[in-house]
Amino acid sequence: MKRLFKLSVGVYYYLQSSYKMWNVRRSQEDDLVYTTKANVQIGVYPGRKPESPYDFIVKFREPNKRERTPAHVHSIVEMYVKHAFNPQLTLRLKEHILLMLASIKPINYFPPSLQYFKPEHIEPFKELDRVGEFTAEFMLVVTELMAIQEKTNYPEGSLTESLYKSFGVKDRFSVIQKAVLKRLG
Repeated sequence: MKRLFKLSVGVYYYLQSSYKMWNVRRSQEDDLVYTTKANVQIGVYPGRKPESPYDFIVKFREPNKRERTPAHVHSIVEMYVKHAFNPQLTLRLKEHILLMLASIKPINYFPPSLQYFKPEHIEPFKELDRVGEFTAEFMLVVTELMAIQEKTNYPEGSLTESLYKSFGVKDRFSVIQKAVLKRLG
C-alpha cells in the first residue's frame, strides 16, 4: 500500500511538472493572427512590459525566411517608397490607416485579434503592391496589431497615429527620426 501511495505521489508530481513545462513552452510559441495571400505569417508572442499583463510582441515570417519583428520605422519607410510610386493612392492608404487607428481599443486578453481589418480593405490599394517590400495587406494588418499593442500598453499613447498624421505633411527626416527614436517630439 505504501508503494502504491509513493507511486501515486510520483506520478502526481511528474504530471504537475510536465504541465508547468508545457505552459512555459506554450508562452514561448507564437499565436498566429493572420496569414497574408503571399503566405506571410503574422503572429504574436506574450510580451514582458510591466504596463500591461496583455502586452505582446508582433512578429512575421515570410516563406523560407527567418522570423522578424516589424518596427514603426519599417512601416513609415515603406510608406515613403509607395508614395514615390503613387502619391495619391498612398495618401488614401494613410487616411484609411488613420481611420483604423481611431477605432482601435485596448485589449484585456491574449492573443489579440484584428478589430478593424477586413480582406476587402486590400483591394483599393493593390496597385501599391508593385513597389516596396511589403504588400498593402501586410501593412494594414501589422499596423493594426502594433496599434492594438500601443493602446493596450499605453492607452493615452499615440506614436503610431502621430507618425501617420505626420506622413506626407512634415519632412521625411523628422518623421523617420520620430519613428526611430519612438517619441512624439
